[in-house]
Amino acid sequence: MNIEKLTCHYANIIEELDENPTRDGLKNTPERAAKAMQFLCRGYEQSLDELVNNALFESDNDEMVIVKDIELYSLCEHHMLPFIGKAHVAYIPTGKVIGLSKIARIVDMFARRLQIQENLTRQIAEAIQAVTNAEGVAVVIEAKHMCMMMRGVEKQNSTMYSSVMLGAFRDSGNTRQEFLQLIGRH
Repeated sequence: MNIEKLTCHYANIIEELDENPTRDGLKNTPERAAKAMQFLCRGYEQSLDELVNNALFESDNDEMVIVKDIELYSLCEHHMLPFIGKAHVAYIPTGKVIGLSKIARIVDMFARRLQIQENLTRQIAEAIQAVTNAEGVAVVIEAKHMCMMMRGVEKQNSTMYSSVMLGAFRDSGNTRQEFLQLIGRH
């Protein structure tokens, strides 16, 4: 990401809003905004292989592993406004487990890109599946979207839920139900 170009674009946006980008309160805003956008979209600079870094460990466990309430912050690709929520991720191992922090890092990698929640949910599930070769993967995301709250219909109490179920979670109603009960979404 080119910070100088982004800075120039933010200065132009401020000017187009009929504001003075050189006034005291705004003179450093274009650069700060550019750096903030670079941080918020840092997922583009990450790869799954580098992120996981071989943090897979042999295990006889073949029972469901769940990490719930992983906070996430993303930007809606339609309005570039934030959506904020949490992800619940589960998988059923087949001989290997992934380092716990890697699941949260995978969520962050995909969330820190311009997104829609439906695609984010699928990307996380497919990445966990690809890395672990699990018998099944389940991801549920619940989020509040500023594009719904701050503009448009202005619905302050709406929450969007999305889910992706792969393998055993898709094929077995009992497995899916156990996951949903354990995350409190039955």
